[in-house]
This record gives sequence, structure tokens and C-alpha cells, in this order.
Amino acid sequence: IGILSDTHGLLRPEVEKALKGCRHILHAGDVGDGQVLTRLGRIAPIMAVRGNMDHGSWSNSLPVKEMVEIEGIFFYILHDLYQLDLDPSAAGIHMVVSGHTHQPKIYQENGVTYLNPGSAGHRRFDYPVSIATVRIENGAVIPRIIEIDL
Repeated sequence: IGILSDTHGLLRPEVEKALKGCRHILHAGDVGDGQVLTRLGRIAPIMAVRGNMDHGSWSNSLPVKEMVEIEGIFFYILHDLYQLDLDPSAAGIHMVVSGHTHQPKIYQENGVTYLNPGSAGHRRFDYPVSIATVRIENGAVIPRIIEIDL
């Protein structure tokens, strides 16, 4: 599963290459342009949520938050983790995917994995351009941050 966020209208060829072979793609918002989703959809089925910078008719159909089940694993996707409106552990969620900060981060809390893939678009401050991948093995999620060499 390929996971990215904060493309802000820029889908780098290096990011597309890193996502090749993924069976699903999750985008945690601030897509920036509907063409980004079109191009990602050529790689694999995509689920995207709307970020605080996603405006215009192309983004109106994007949900603000979404629950997705892939191979028995429940992912809760939203742009800004501070907008989390439920207890993921109590809701049976395995992984919370968010973006917004442009800082890649993986941690666990109360049996739930939290993943921010960082920014796949424009570089911000000295943060890396990054995405994440998640493998599902024996009912467990195995996340990995991938820094994109530019």
C-alpha cells in the first residue's frame, strides 16, 4: 500500500516510480490538483481525503475523513491529526493515516499505528520529500517511510 500526503499539485516522477507495484494508494490530503489523483489512479486504486488547502470543484467529492478496509486492516485517513474525532483503538482501527505537518512520523499508541508519510510535493523547511509504504503480513501492518532522492 502506498501512502502519501501534501502533494500540493506536484506529483514528482520519483514519487510515481516509488509507488509502482502498490496495489492500493492512500492520499492524506492537500492533493492540490485533481490531475494528481488521475495520475495516481493509473498506478493503483486510490482513496484520498480533502486537506485544508484543497479547494474548488475537483475537491468537492473528497471526504474530509474516511475509513478504508484493506485485507482485514482498518485505516482511518484524515489530513490533520488534530481533527481526529474518535478513539481509534475503541473503533477497531489498526492504522491512522494523516498528513498536514510535512514531517514523516510513525509511532504506536494503545495498539494503533499512527503514520504521517510527510510531504510528497514541495519541500518545506529542511524536511525530506517522502512517502510511506505499508505491508500487511499475518494481520499486522508494517509501515516504512521512504525518503525520495531528488
